[in-house]
Amino acid sequence: MVLNAKYLEWFGVVTAIIYSLLVAFNIGAEFVGFSLLLISAIAIGLWAYLGRHRGILFLQFFYALAGIIGMLRWF
Repeated sequence: MVLNAKYLEWFGVVTAIIYSLLVAFNIGAEFVGFSLLLISAIAIGLWAYLGRHRGILFLQFFYALAGIIGMLRWF
């Protein structure tokens, strides 16, 4: 279980980094970027839930919401 949680954590981190770069480069890939933000929030949210990191889990709800709003606005 711990090994799976590590994968969730780092998968979430990598997708968040790619999201940040796609949006910052302003190359028209915002929808993909916000999709990655949502995926990242889910992965890190699962990791936080498994590790009982309540503050991080709470934060991921807002990141997921931001991803959904971003996708809706760019669609």
